[in-house]
Amino acid sequence: QVQLAESGGGLVQAGGSLRLSCAASGRIFSIDSMGWYRQAPGKQHELVAIFTSGGSTNYADSVKGRFTISRDSARNTVYLQMNSLIPEDTAVYSCYVESSDSTYWGQGTQVTVSS
Repeated sequence: QVQLAESGGGLVQAGGSLRLSCAASGRIFSIDSMGWYRQAPGKQHELVAIFTSGGSTNYADSVKGRFTISRDSARNTVYLQMNSLIPEDTAVYSCYVESSDSTYWGQGTQVTVSS
């Protein structure tokens, strides 16, 4: 069983920063891709930043230049550094790991940006 443990969410003022972490544990044979999605109230689930199976990164246009995804492969951990946060970034952020046998999701962490 694979589990994803997220941390780092919280309340921050506009212009501030937060760093999210997501550590995967359990029997993971290989990781094809991993990253972050978010869902704001009344909006669709959307990609924020991911590592693709080829190792490159993809970012949502709305976060380019402000968010940075990184990872520690030895620890099966992915990070999301979020700078210059704006109220529109308020959402539940969820990490995922896509392995050879399945896709796993964390339970999500709330990020709230006040104006």
